[in-house]
Amino acid sequence: MVTAVTSLSRSGLSDWLVQRVTAVILLAFFVFVGVKFATGVAYLEWTELFAQTWMKIFTMLAILSLAAHAWIGMWGVFTDYLTERLMGSRGNVLRIGLQLLTSLSLVIFVIWGIQIVWA
Repeated sequence: MVTAVTSLSRSGLSDWLVQRVTAVILLAFFVFVGVKFATGVAYLEWTELFAQTWMKIFTMLAILSLAAHAWIGMWGVFTDYLTERLMGSRGNVLRIGLQLLTSLSLVIFVIWGIQIVWA
C-alpha cells in the first residue's frame, strides 16, 4: 500500500471515495448549469440565480470538489509516473516540484473562486 505525506488522505479507499463523491457533485453542478444555459437564460435571470445563497453554496461545493478531485487525480499521476525507478534520481525532485505547483495552483483557484462567488 502506498502512503505518502502528499496524498489527500492516508488511505487509497478514502481517496477513491472522495474522488467518486466529488465526481457526482461536479456532474450535478454541470448538468444543472448546462440545462439552465441550454434553455436560454437571459443575463438578468443568470445574475439572479447566482445571487441566491443556495446557488453560491452549490458553486462553492463544486469549486472545492473540483480542487479535491484534481488533487487526487494529479497525485495519482505524479506518484505512478514520476518515480526514481522510471526517471532516475530527478524523478522525486520533479514529482515534488509538480505537486507543489499543482497545490499552489489549486489554492489560488479556490481563493479566486471564493472571491468571484461571494463578491
